Order: sequence, then C-alpha cells, then structure tokens
Amino acid sequence: MSSFYSTFANLIQSVNDIVWSLPLVILLLFAGLYFSCGLKFVQIRYIPEMIRLLFKSQNNKKGGRTSFQSFALALSGRVGTGNIVGVATAIAFGGPGAIVWMWIIAFLGSGTAFAESTLAQIYKERDNGEFRGGPAYFIEKGLNLKKLAILFAIIAFIGEGVLMPPIQTNCISSSMTPTFGIPMWVTGIIVTVLLAAIIIGGVKRIALFAQFVTPIMACLYIVLSIIILVIHYDVLPSVFMDLIRSAFGLNPALGGILGTTILWGVKRGLYSNEAGQGTGAMSSAAAGVNHPVEQGLVQSFSVYIDTLLVCSATALMILACKTYNIIDSVTLISGGETIVTYLMQNPGAPVGEPGVLYTSMAVGTLTGKTVANIIIAFALFFFAFTTILAYYYYAETSLVYLFTRFAKRDNQGLNQRTQRLFIYIFRVINLTMVFLGSVFGSGVAWTLGDIGVGSMAWINVIAILLLSPKLFRVFKDFEQQYKNGKTPNFEPDKLNIHNTSCWNK
Repeated sequence: MSSFYSTFANLIQSVNDIVWSLPLVILLLFAGLYFSCGLKFVQIRYIPEMIRLLFKSQNNKKGGRTSFQSFALALSGRVGTGNIVGVATAIAFGGPGAIVWMWIIAFLGSGTAFAESTLAQIYKERDNGEFRGGPAYFIEKGLNLKKLAILFAIIAFIGEGVLMPPIQTNCISSSMTPTFGIPMWVTGIIVTVLLAAIIIGGVKRIALFAQFVTPIMACLYIVLSIIILVIHYDVLPSVFMDLIRSAFGLNPALGGILGTTILWGVKRGLYSNEAGQGTGAMSSAAAGVNHPVEQGLVQSFSVYIDTLLVCSATALMILACKTYNIIDSVTLISGGETIVTYLMQNPGAPVGEPGVLYTSMAVGTLTGKTVANIIIAFALFFFAFTTILAYYYYAETSLVYLFTRFAKRDNQGLNQRTQRLFIYIFRVINLTMVFLGSVFGSGVAWTLGDIGVGSMAWINVIAILLLSPKLFRVFKDFEQQYKNGKTPNFEPDKLNIHNTSCWNK
C-alpha cells in the first residue's frame, strides 16, 4: 500500500508541475496587468463605489440574489484554508517575499476578477428561478466555442466537486485531532452531516448561510491578528524589510530561491483569492443588478478582503512572532513519511511539513498554546466549511450547464426531474469526497486541489482575454452613464452584444 501511495503521489505531483509551470504564472500576471491597464485601474478608482454597491439595498425585481449575498458566497470560497494553511505553506517554501507576490497578484487579480465577474453577468441564464452563469456560459455564448465551454464545465465540476473539497476537510480534521482528541474520521462524519443538512435546502440556503457566517468570521480573525501585531509592534519595521528584500532577491540567504518565491506567492495567492480561476464569476452571475459592471466591482472588492486583509493577517502574525522555517526540500520516503531540509530555521518554530502549526504558535504568543489551538481549530472549521459550501455551488452550476446542453428540450417537466436526479447523485459523490478528505494525506489533497485550480485558470484566463473587447465596451457604457449622473442600465443591443437572453427579456 505504501508503494502505491508513493507512486500515486509522485504521479499527481508530475501533473501538477505541468499545470503550474512558468507559462501559467506569466499568463496570470499578464492578464492582471492587461485588465488593470485596459480598465484604467478600475480596482483603485472605484473603491468608494464598490463599497456603496456592496451595501446597496435592492428590491430584487430582476430576480436572483442581492449583490451582498453573491459577494458573501464568493468570499466564502475565497476565505478558506488558504488563508491559514496556504499562507504558512507559501512562507515555508517561498520565504517572506512570497507574501509580497500574493499582494501583487491580489492587486492585479482584482482587475481579473472584475473582468470575469462582469462577463458572467452579461451572459448569465435563468434556470428554475435562479440565475446561473460563469466561464462555461460566456465561453459558449461570447466566443461561440461550445466544446471549450463544455471542457471547462467538466474540469470545474471535477475540480470543485471532487478534487478540492477533501483539502478543506483534511485541514479541519488535522486541527481537531490534536486539539480535542477527535479521530479524523469522526470529524469527517460531522462535517459531512452538517454539509448535507445545508445543501439539501438548495442554493438559497447556501447563500443565506454564507451571508451571515463569512463576514463575521473574517472580522473576528482580523481583530485577533491586530491585537497580536500591536503586542509585537517593535518588530514590524524589520518584518516589512524582510518582506521586500525577500520578494525581490535582495536577501543573500534567500536570493537563490527568487523563482520559487514568485511561484509560491502567485500559486497560493490564486488559490486563496480565486481571481482568474472563474469560480467567483459563477457566484457573480447569480446576482440581480441593473448593470453587469456593478457586480464586477463588488467581486473585485472581495479579492482585497481575502488577500490584503485576511491573508495578510495570517502572514504578519507568523512573521512577527517568528513561528516559521524556510524549507529547502521535502523528500517522501517509504510509509508516507517525509524528510525535511531547511534553508533557514527559527528557534522554537515547528519542524516538519509546514501548516497550521505556524499560525497556531503565533496566536499562542498571546493566548498560550492550548487556547491558541482551540481558536485556530474553530477558525479553520468555519473557514473551511464555508469554502466547501462554495465549492458545492460552483460544481452544481457546472453540472446544470452540462445538463442543459445535453438534455433533450422536448419535455421540460421531465428534464427538470432528471436534472434534480443528477443533482442528488452528485450530492452523494460530493459528500463522499468530503468525508474521504478526513483520511487523505494533506500533501495529496493539496496537490489535487492545485491541479484543479490551475486547469480552470488556463481556460478561463485565455477566454476572458479573448472577450476583452466586449468587456471594455460594456465598461465604457457604464462609465458614461455613471459620469452623467444616471443610474447605469444595461442594454446589450445598443452595444451590439448578443446571446444575452436574461437582459433582453
């Protein structure tokens, strides 16, 4: 069994190395810079409007969810284990400078998030009283590339519904076992049952849960980090100096890993904020707004909250408290064990594979070890659980797209019953994978998740670049109405944009 595990782990790592090669990093950075410049840095100029739209009261006559509900659902997918475990992993393998590259990809990525979310609104569809949309929809309707749209939907369905949920369960179980002595498989059952109770209520129940839980947990976590940073205020100047020097190869001890620093910063930045991945676009399409740009602005703002606030909170705590090591290599040996070698070690920092211990030890400088473990265990639970809910929604949206493209249209009632049957079967598969995450190795789980994220990003980013002329046209229309003091309304025919049935009706 151990030989099979090692072979499987090496195989998926090889696939991950291909997906997450240097060209994808360049593509993501180029797309972010392209949309930022092409939209005249909309992510800076419209920050006040982002906040106003986020809390704007909506009578929802257009149907769908409110902007805040779609924002909260997208944020629940963004704020997850990547904000606690992923940040620690980025520091361990890329050094402190990886966090700077996470900030850079967040700033540029907010432009990418704006682009994909606006396009999702333009080409959304109505399904059983709900708006559905995302990359599969705008690839088919905007680019007339149905086969590529189907490919994206298949990858998104497998990635979000099968590959990525185990990561979140694994992190929950890994924190609950040492903290409370609960066996990992028992935690897996608890998470699975709670998830089932929510998703059986459908998409609306998922949105309502995310609307209340996600903002609260993010705010509490940020407040905790601020308290810890205030206590360690004297080391903050040196922390920021280390960040800058490491990010640009100016630290002699870490200059040799500059490429790794950039790679880990971009990879974990994308995994956390999901800009360019296409999942945030699926949530954005569900909102009922007057103009597609409105939801693009709201989702652009969610990237800031995820990376510049929550991820930064974790990173600065770890760096200020020096509860991290920088790893040179991790070698897998028989039995699933690993040998870790270091480029730099801090006295008292956790040894072995990086993860949640980096964060819990930082919190422990304020609360003590036992209380810190409890706090991080509960933070991980809520962060990861809401992310699993978002993953489920994204996978269901992809399944609905695939069903509507292949189902016969001569009997709508029969089609709807068959669609519900497919959704129920998927729920069983999804819940099974959520449970299995409690017994997977964390390395395998993270690698599978990276493959899913990277594959989706390849297709989505290329698609939104090809659709950029239409995006710029829609944004120009919004700006003209906005500057003239009008309430922007979207009329696609006037902009020569077609296949927009929701807006035409």
